[in-house]
Amino acid sequence: MSRVAKPTDRRSASAMRDIIGRGPSLADTLALRLKEEIVSGHLLPGEKLATEQQISETYGVSRPTVREAIGRLKHDGLVVTRQGAGAFVADPGAVSVFRLDVADFSNKEEIRNIVELLMAVEATATEHAATRRSNKDLKKIQAHLNAMQAAVDRGEPGVEEDLAFHRAIVEAMGNPFFRDLSDFLDRRVRNFIRAARANTARMGGMTHSVQAEHQAIFDAIVRKDAAAARAAAETHLRNAAARLALYLER
Repeated sequence: MSRVAKPTDRRSASAMRDIIGRGPSLADTLALRLKEEIVSGHLLPGEKLATEQQISETYGVSRPTVREAIGRLKHDGLVVTRQGAGAFVADPGAVSVFRLDVADFSNKEEIRNIVELLMAVEATATEHAATRRSNKDLKKIQAHLNAMQAAVDRGEPGVEEDLAFHRAIVEAMGNPFFRDLSDFLDRRVRNFIRAARANTARMGGMTHSVQAEHQAIFDAIVRKDAAAARAAAETHLRNAAARLALYLER
């Protein structure tokens, strides 16, 4: 018999209905709650999670939100699903996915570690994109660069345009594994770093400096100068980390 994924069976009946407060991402909040149950050992490897309906009633969220949260846990290798049987806690020894849990973005050492990881992926992708890109790829990268400039001219941070610019560069590399890893990092790390950088740019008037860094990356790709493209990407990441640190200080 499956158990409802809840804080603990030892809680009183009044505490069973652990309603999650409404927020910008209920699925993320629910996924974190369920993850805590697994990590703490309240839900054991091989144990079946409660049904969507049960979890929905326990936490006061919709069933689509439950499905989305379970999908996050499945992506992280914490849960496996079986057709017609439901969701089960994964065997830790069988997990083969990479998980990245960043707990404290105000920690300077953690920021340094994250920047090193991003640099290994993004700078390498930019280097290869410089020599592998097609004319079609170049036009797409330039379109996103122009979209960023238009956002700057409107006084907007242009975070979405920034994400699209870097994704187009990774796609131009032509390696689907790099693309998938880049997507993973975008969801876990880059969105936060770039949003913080955008806030810093607005406060400190550094938006044009950020755009100049993007232009340097693009120019190197145009010239098919792999070394310059990598150097420009590394400089951009280092400066982004510095802008993030400035934002956190403020």
